[in-house]
Amino acid sequence: MVLACGGALPTLAASETLSSPKVENVQQNGITVKGVVKDTNGEPIIGATVMEKGTKNGTVTDIDGKYSLSVKRGATIEVTYIGYRAQSFLASQKSNIVLQEDLRDLNEVVVIGYGTQKKADVTSAVASVKADAFNKGSVLDAGQLVQGKVAGLQISLPSGDPTSNTTVMLRGNSSLMGSSAPLILVDGVPGSFSTVAPEEIESIDVLKDGSATAIYGTRGTNGVIIITTKAGNREMPTTIEYNGYLSISKMAKKPDFLSADELRYRWSEKDENGNALYAPSGANDQDYGASTDWLDEVSRTAVSHNHNLTYRGGNRNSSYVASLGYSEREGTMKKTDRKNIRARLDLTHRMFDDKLTTNIAVMAYESKSPYGYNVGSAYRNACIQNPTQPIYDENGTYVERPVYFYDNPVSLQQETNGMSRRRNIRFTGSMIYRPIEELSFKGSVTRKGQSVLNGYYQTKKHPTTTESGYNGFASRYTEDYIYNNVELTANFHKKIKKHSFEAIVGYSYEDNRTENYRATNRNFPTDSYSYNKMESGKGLQDGTATIESYKYDTKLIGVFSRVTYNYDNRYLLMASIRHEGSSKFGADHKWGNFPGVSAGWRLNNEKFMKKYTWIDNLKIRAGFGITGIDINDPYKSLASLGYDGYFLYNNEWVKILTPTRNANPDLRWEKKYEYNLGLDFELFGGRLSGAIDLYQRDTKDALWNYSVPVPPYQYSTIMANVGKIRNKGIEILVNAIPVRTKDFEWNTNFSYSTNSNELRSISNDKFQMSTDWFTTGYTGEPIQTETHRVKVGDPIGNFYGLKSVGVNEAGLWVVERLERDANGELTGGKYYDLAKNATTEDRQVLGNGVPKHFVNFNNTFRYKNFDMSINMRGQFGFQILNFQEMFYANPTIQYNVLNSAFDLRPSIAISEDNKSYSKTGKSVRLADAQRYVSEYVEDGDFWKIDNITLGYTFNMKKVKYIQNLRLYASCLNLCTITGYKGIDPEVDITGLTPGTDDRDKYPTTRSFTFGINVTF
Repeated sequence: MVLACGGALPTLAASETLSSPKVENVQQNGITVKGVVKDTNGEPIIGATVMEKGTKNGTVTDIDGKYSLSVKRGATIEVTYIGYRAQSFLASQKSNIVLQEDLRDLNEVVVIGYGTQKKADVTSAVASVKADAFNKGSVLDAGQLVQGKVAGLQISLPSGDPTSNTTVMLRGNSSLMGSSAPLILVDGVPGSFSTVAPEEIESIDVLKDGSATAIYGTRGTNGVIIITTKAGNREMPTTIEYNGYLSISKMAKKPDFLSADELRYRWSEKDENGNALYAPSGANDQDYGASTDWLDEVSRTAVSHNHNLTYRGGNRNSSYVASLGYSEREGTMKKTDRKNIRARLDLTHRMFDDKLTTNIAVMAYESKSPYGYNVGSAYRNACIQNPTQPIYDENGTYVERPVYFYDNPVSLQQETNGMSRRRNIRFTGSMIYRPIEELSFKGSVTRKGQSVLNGYYQTKKHPTTTESGYNGFASRYTEDYIYNNVELTANFHKKIKKHSFEAIVGYSYEDNRTENYRATNRNFPTDSYSYNKMESGKGLQDGTATIESYKYDTKLIGVFSRVTYNYDNRYLLMASIRHEGSSKFGADHKWGNFPGVSAGWRLNNEKFMKKYTWIDNLKIRAGFGITGIDINDPYKSLASLGYDGYFLYNNEWVKILTPTRNANPDLRWEKKYEYNLGLDFELFGGRLSGAIDLYQRDTKDALWNYSVPVPPYQYSTIMANVGKIRNKGIEILVNAIPVRTKDFEWNTNFSYSTNSNELRSISNDKFQMSTDWFTTGYTGEPIQTETHRVKVGDPIGNFYGLKSVGVNEAGLWVVERLERDANGELTGGKYYDLAKNATTEDRQVLGNGVPKHFVNFNNTFRYKNFDMSINMRGQFGFQILNFQEMFYANPTIQYNVLNSAFDLRPSIAISEDNKSYSKTGKSVRLADAQRYVSEYVEDGDFWKIDNITLGYTFNMKKVKYIQNLRLYASCLNLCTITGYKGIDPEVDITGLTPGTDDRDKYPTTRSFTFGINVTF
């Protein structure tokens, strides 16, 4: 049985029940046609559209594929259904129809900026993923639905925290200070992957190149992701859909720290002279007699559940969707969870013979989660805590040790009480007036509001009291955000013989306002007040309380237009331009222009290609576009004053007001110039299809902070548009249907992408860096050094540190040092020395944290009513800085350590001239201090079996009230094949410090999900 997604299910009267198809007279000039629509396997097609051609008279097939339609005598009837070839027939000839599958999806509609376009006519790099191809299971947000589905789009979840979000990068890093995240639109309005429930999404379209995103101006540089939600259909009887699942999650991998028994064994080890090989020290100064699994004490097996109810329907004039969703998502660390409730209402009404269409859409969302306790700190302390130490002493008091950054993780976790509540509501109203078929006018208004309310309290048993004397600490934070948007567009389309035109012009206005307030206090008389009686703390009297507030407003105004042209379905052209102004820019650069142009040639429609009947589509396309990156902070172009210290005046301390920022009237958007060359193909009736794209994107006027003289400037640094960055790469997508029979079908999807990045300049005639590079990133204490270097001529993301070659017989690191002449310039020579003797001048490039190659391999199988999907992906050609190994694979520290700390290493000896080294034949343990050396910069290559889902769809043909019923089981993050020693090689690859596997990050999880989809 073929089930329509939201297809209409009209109810037939008893008198209309058919034993066989027939045509009967109803009046002198009309007849009623009745029949059944089936597929080639003889299964009825539900929701197929049956229309009297040239009119608006139509109906849809019911659950048995039957239809009944009164038409004029001699009329032509057309039957259509998504995924099948349309069929037309004369009403007097026949009424039973067998639809042939349309393996070509060239008529599929994809969403582009401010409109839609047939896939066959698209001339830019655009990818579309429909709901039936989404990843299944316990997904965190909408981003995971298309993880591994779009070539060039990297979506990762490097944290298992249920309150976190997916990270996104498309075609590399194009900015030094700006975000790498694409613009995300939900039904045309800026939002995020968490704006709408994943179950409510119909499709996700990705605009990748500049010619497609130029119409979004300063927001389009990192690409545009357009999320389209499910809508009601005309002539659709009411349906109710329920989607729910239960999910169980565990840490995918735990770090291998010493247990109590393993620690006692290490303490008992002796050398040949009877000396302890691992002498306890500091926090590990003795065996306290307990056996505590600290990580187990602060973690758990997490249970989550999700429920979504959708109510849809419609008639000739109106359609509607109403949905309500609720979810509770537990984290594997205790006191980390998120409760969400979402509601959506979408009403559409058509009137005046469909000339006027109105729509009202409302989305509401509330999220609530615990707040305030530092999850990373609790995780770190659980890892390094002495496992022989008990949680409580004999008096029931938390056991604490007076050691820096060494707190009882249970007290950190349990003695913080807090709440974070986030509420969002979005209202959109729109009207479309179509005076003639070719012309339409649309106006829309959106108002979106978000409120945040946070509060937390650290009790008198919390380490801030027991170790720092806070005697209770409370914090309160509130934020209010308002977004307004007005858009007006006019669209005209016309076809004249072989020529097709479409033009759109529009105006867009949006403003944003954010204001917040924060207060903290300490030294409370009781824990009973928590964070709800801030004034009772004595911090107001002794000066330890804090208070701060902030407000900003921004405006963005744009006018835009786009023209598309199609000649004979062979030659295609699209051109667009946006003229946009931002309040964030400097006084001399408030407005900018962002053009885009692309062209396509469908070779398969040329006469010389007609003999190649196995080619269904072969299209070459090329595009160019200019887009921008807006500034994050709204006031960076303006001079600013701030408080810096105090001075004594008339026996009173007065705050000093000093300059904190220079004015820069030349401050403007970062511009990206992007070139794209692509090839689309579909072969063998759609059994093989795909796309190949080559691109180059050049960022100009990239922002950075530069040192300037004081005077003439009032402040020592200024933000300016100077830098240049280049990204170029290849994207390959292949879709195939290797097997298709009546009972079995196999669909496969493969994509590959690679990107190379280069910083081309960070200085100009006006603003210069003292060197052509700068360092960034930070290891944290006690190593305290930068992790990355960004240098002209190199890719962003290079690790920068000491290159280790081994350890000597004493267990000390031996590193490669660089020879320099008397002026400090490198001579090209090198020698070997102990790491403790090296300087910052000896640091080298140790690798890069951004993968060079991304591979995705997705497969779906169907056997009768069973379906299975297997999604796999990999990243190759990059390195990861393993923080846990760097800090804890070392037996010299005073905390608990990883078992790998006791691994024996082949020792080396340095030659007398320090020009070479050789193996000694002895193996030793590391005995050096914690250091950032290349030993801990590991290859991060991995291959993940990321998502496996097995489902079964029941045959509901004989069930009266249930249209569709499917049960499924799914596993996310099932298996990772890698040589990386850390917890998970999937780390954050965005920004200037990619590839750092932080020691305090929330461990990633593996989840097992059991779900149901049912439609009534």
